[in-house]
Amino acid sequence: MFTGIIEELGTVTAVDAHGDSVALTIRGPLVVSDARHGDSIATSGVCLTVVDQTSDTFTTFVMKQTLDMSAHGSLRVGDPVNLERAASVGDRLGGHIVQGHVDGTATVLETADGDGWRRVRFALTPELSPLVVDKGSVALDGVSLTVSAVSPESTDPAAAWFEVSLIPETLSATTLGDRVPGDRVNVETDVLARHVRRMLRLDAAAREQTPADPSELAPDFSSLEAR
Repeated sequence: MFTGIIEELGTVTAVDAHGDSVALTIRGPLVVSDARHGDSIATSGVCLTVVDQTSDTFTTFVMKQTLDMSAHGSLRVGDPVNLERAASVGDRLGGHIVQGHVDGTATVLETADGDGWRRVRFALTPELSPLVVDKGSVALDGVSLTVSAVSPESTDPAAAWFEVSLIPETLSATTLGDRVPGDRVNVETDVLARHVRRMLRLDAAAREQTPADPSELAPDFSSLEAR
């Protein structure tokens, strides 16, 4: 479990293919300072397991499913990544509850600079659109952010979008400050929204599969007195 508060900007130092999986080696002196074999480290929002380490790097395997769901398949040597160690019990929850289980990716549509801050608009797939709400929480490349705007409900689902506003600290301390139109980021929506969607889908499926009882649809006059 993570909070979406980035601790360190790491650097990919090696990318080794292993069949349909990839072994990544990442330099991050802070996050490996107390890391042990089997620990979890969020790497640009993806929860990965430490399988090897040195004094300033850690190595992790990225499975095919993760490569398909995230932007990690395009990582190259020298690329920067956002790093966060797993939260400790009793810590302050500075961001929001982040699992490190990404739902997919979003593409930067446009950016606009304010006085020291930046607004970034992202394209949103029809599948993820219902899970992102105005003023709700979202994790982008592992960074806990508040959604500042979403496309109107009348928008074509294929053209849905959402926006975040990045403060100077986020621009300088994470990879989001370097994102330009066309770049992809990993997206993790709010876990509660995902559970609600699942329950609604199961309920809708159950209603479609269960034929209505005619006796429940017909009016019941049995309690009325004969007149």
